Amino acid sequence: MIKNKSKIHFIGIGGIGVSALAYYYLKKGYKVSGSDLVSSEITDELKKRGAKIFIGKHCQKNLPNDIQKVIYSPAVSFNNPELKKARKLKIKTKSYPEALGELTKKYFTIAVSGTHGKSTTCAMISLILIKAGLDPTIIIGTKLKEFGNLNSRVGKSKYLVIEADEYKGSFLNYWPSIIVLTNIEREHLDYYKNLNHILKIYRKYISHLPKEGFLVANKDNKNINKLLNLSKNKFNIKKYSLKQQDSKKIKKILQIPGNHNIYNALAALSVARILGIKDEVSFKALSSYRGAWRRFDIRESRIPHTSKKITIIDDYAHHPTELKATFETAYQKFPKKNIWVVFQPHQYQRTFLLFDDFVKTLSNAHLDRLILVDIYDVAGREKKSIKKEVSSKKLVKEVKKRSCFLVLYSPSIKKTFEYIKKEIKDNSVLMIVGAGDIYKLSKYFT
Repeated sequence: MIKNKSKIHFIGIGGIGVSALAYYYLKKGYKVSGSDLVSSEITDELKKRGAKIFIGKHCQKNLPNDIQKVIYSPAVSFNNPELKKARKLKIKTKSYPEALGELTKKYFTIAVSGTHGKSTTCAMISLILIKAGLDPTIIIGTKLKEFGNLNSRVGKSKYLVIEADEYKGSFLNYWPSIIVLTNIEREHLDYYKNLNHILKIYRKYISHLPKEGFLVANKDNKNINKLLNLSKNKFNIKKYSLKQQDSKKIKKILQIPGNHNIYNALAALSVARILGIKDEVSFKALSSYRGAWRRFDIRESRIPHTSKKITIIDDYAHHPTELKATFETAYQKFPKKNIWVVFQPHQYQRTFLLFDDFVKTLSNAHLDRLILVDIYDVAGREKKSIKKEVSSKKLVKEVKKRSCFLVLYSPSIKKTFEYIKKEIKDNSVLMIVGAGDIYKLSKYFT
């Protein structure tokens, strides 16, 4: 426990990464406070666990004068009033990546990076380490059922497992002993100029590995291979592939579907072998994994006040490649059912810069109906000029031209529910997809 109950304030405490760090410090005995623009399940849970939460417009009075440290989300602007007050009072301030970077130097850190699959791979590695009795500390970008629907776990060993995000080069703050690379694609193009820029930053990141460190890399990803060819590697490299023999056994034991999850499990197995964990322990942990929050999260439901029963799939996918994998997995699992998708595009700039890819992916899906709601506006990451260039209505218009199923625009989550309630057939599959607040739609169903 910390003497005198040191106090830390988090700006943007509702974020999936920042909140995980807040949980960590709460568990370590710190007094935690934090602010966010809107309340959520995450802020409510932190409040239950003892954090003092301020909801609404950021203001200086949210920040007590006796705070020892301020940790803020990368989305927080330089002119944030709470941040300005902290600087004026000469309180130590760290961005979330900087604060997490400090922790990586204190632990034997396993960092999971890549465009897709970070959360699931991180979760699988974590469960294997727990099963092996290694008692890791975990900072992850999703909630896990195994952690009581939390996104953080504080262990007593030297091991730290983290999800290492590439946005704005955040992972350059981290100093891991093992890096996992799941895949690399064009993403976060509001920050990165092009793929070569992305590879350049990844190259700098993997150079943080010590000579005795390990890089666990997806052999089947062409951009990872390009990265390795460009890098001067002084560390150990362990590659995994869908073609290796282990993939057959993993496919049989995994409770979550899709080739992308076999890849994630292969990466986790590779890490376990580096750490000397027996395969029987790893396979047992992988077979018991039930999936992370909003990662192809399946439940049976009923349309309120009707006799209609449906299957709901809640998924975080927000990049064209993630959408494609999610849609293909749903079709493979439910080939004879009508599949409806409600998709909320995430961030105007991502939608604009990857517009053609979104059109192609959405148009080619095996669906009965597609409903698009308005693009989720990400605070601190949007350009006003871009908002005039792209919209869900424009996306609907282009997808309609190329698809053979019904494509609709809906102005709100509530109206989307009302339409579904009226039109969806009994025994259909409803997919609720996106990284914004579209998950709130599932709460309308019992």
